[in-house]
Amino acid sequence: MDSIVALKILVAGGFGAGKTTLVGAVSEIRPLRTEERLSEAGRPVDSTDGVEGKTTTTVAMDFGRIDIREGLAVYLFGTPGQDRFWFVWDELALGALGAVVLADTRRLEDCFPSVDYFERRGIPFVVAVNCFDGARQYPAEQVRTALDLDPAIPLVLCDARSRDSVKNVLVEVVELALAT
Repeated sequence: MDSIVALKILVAGGFGAGKTTLVGAVSEIRPLRTEERLSEAGRPVDSTDGVEGKTTTTVAMDFGRIDIREGLAVYLFGTPGQDRFWFVWDELALGALGAVVLADTRRLEDCFPSVDYFERRGIPFVVAVNCFDGARQYPAEQVRTALDLDPAIPLVLCDARSRDSVKNVLVEVVELALAT
């Protein structure tokens, strides 16, 4: 039996940033999703400003897998975006090689907690700006400045719906993790 080396990468970011979409776009297996419909009870705590069309939310995690080459697999764990589900993050982060912080320029401030989380824990991460249709596009350096990112933290533009775009983001994470 051949052995498989598995790399664990977290996908984090604010509510509605596209984490579930990113995992689904690249996964070679049917992704595990723990999405539930947004409810009236959650309206006071789940601001949908900027993402008014959002009807579901991840309540535990998303999970996907992509084989990089024979014997090397990347396991993707998408974190829930709302702070009331952040208690799951510590468990998901165990053994993580690195992370993607998915940023949405319509709600850029929502990715600050993810950036802080990975900085505090010393987990290498890449910030990937999800270029949504209809959202204002900003140069990468302007987003870097707005987020006050350390120059050593890679920032890339991506489309979470595009398999090739997501693969490029994952390559950035793996290369960063190997370099640190």
